[in-house]
Amino acid sequence: MSRRRWPSLCVLWLLLIAVGILAQVPELPPVGGKSKPGSSGPTVSQPPRNPPTPPLPPLGGKLGDPLAPGPVGERSSPAGVADAELAHVQRVLAARREYLAALRELLQHYRQAGDTRKAQWVEDELRGFFRGAHPVYRLDLDVPSPALRPSRDIPEANDLYRWAMSYKDKGVGPEYQDNQRRAELLLQDLLTRFPDSTRIVEAAYALGELYESRAFRQFERAAAYYERSVQWDPTTRSDARLRIARIYDRDLRDRARAIEWYRQVIEHDPSPSRRQEAQRRLNELTPR
Repeated sequence: MSRRRWPSLCVLWLLLIAVGILAQVPELPPVGGKSKPGSSGPTVSQPPRNPPTPPLPPLGGKLGDPLAPGPVGERSSPAGVADAELAHVQRVLAARREYLAALRELLQHYRQAGDTRKAQWVEDELRGFFRGAHPVYRLDLDVPSPALRPSRDIPEANDLYRWAMSYKDKGVGPEYQDNQRRAELLLQDLLTRFPDSTRIVEAAYALGELYESRAFRQFERAAAYYERSVQWDPTTRSDARLRIARIYDRDLRDRARAIEWYRQVIEHDPSPSRRQEAQRRLNELTPR
């Protein structure tokens, strides 16, 4: 082989390697709906079994819709007659649902019309919607009922849980924020669609971790989901009780609730080190 051809062949070889590497990276459609036309990734409603590198939950589908109310009986109902706050919050939730549905319909219209420029505008707006903060004004409209019981092994729920865990705590910077939101959507979808799955305890605990994390910092919501994981499985060996106590103690500054949950740790937690931490902090909060 001539020396003149050698540099050209080296360049060609490097290009082939680069193309091969790029070809292995799956397309990452945006948060919350259908994959882009031509995408080979699975749809949101049918997550693959044991996906090695699942695509992002796309724009426009129903997966983990944070605005969709769950089936009757799955979410706690507010006690008493609807008050003014409840009426206002329900209006806000309805407006969010209507806005999201309108954007999805507009996206579908532009895609069918072949107007890629305006379709991209809608995708950007949808992406901004899912990345934006949606405060939970009433936990009783958000957190599932404490009466749920994990009684069935459901393959679809197992897939959703594994899919969510493939995003949770992954990435850096904006990618980290997006991945935590994707994990949240998948876990919420699991609780809404499969309320009797054996995965609901793990899903509730994982949601508690997400809402406690720097991606959300929604501490009341985190405590509520940790509490559901304990209520749905009182024999859990997780540190959910201690996490609840810490949140009330350090973040929410609710001394009475912190004492209550530290006592729960001492009474029910199987871990000696966690019981010791709870007892030490309980002694500090209740000096004699």
